[in-house]
Amino acid sequence: QVQLVESGGGLVQAGGSLRLSCAASGIIFSIDAMGYYRQAPGKQRELVARIASGGSTLYADSVKGRFTISRDNAKNTVYLQMNSLEPEDTAVYYCNAKGRDSLIHRFDSWGQGTQVTVSS
Repeated sequence: QVQLVESGGGLVQAGGSLRLSCAASGIIFSIDAMGYYRQAPGKQRELVARIASGGSTLYADSVKGRFTISRDNAKNTVYLQMNSLEPEDTAVYYCNAKGRDSLIHRFDSWGQGTQVTVSS
């Protein structure tokens, strides 16, 4: 079983920055992709950013140019640097990791979520 532990959320004023971290632990054979999703009150969970094991990235249009996702493969950790934050970025941010815990079994794990609140 793969566990994800998140850190780094909080309250920040508009225009400020926050950095989220997410570390995966447990029996891990390989991780294909790690990323962050977010869910605001009354809205569906949406992809924010994702990074593959080879380093390719994918961003939601709403965060392009403001957020940067990076990954330390040796530590099974992903980081989300969020700059120029806007009140619309307020949400619970969830870390996600997809990979294999053996040659024949895949996992798709979620973190506990961390609150990001941006005040205007």
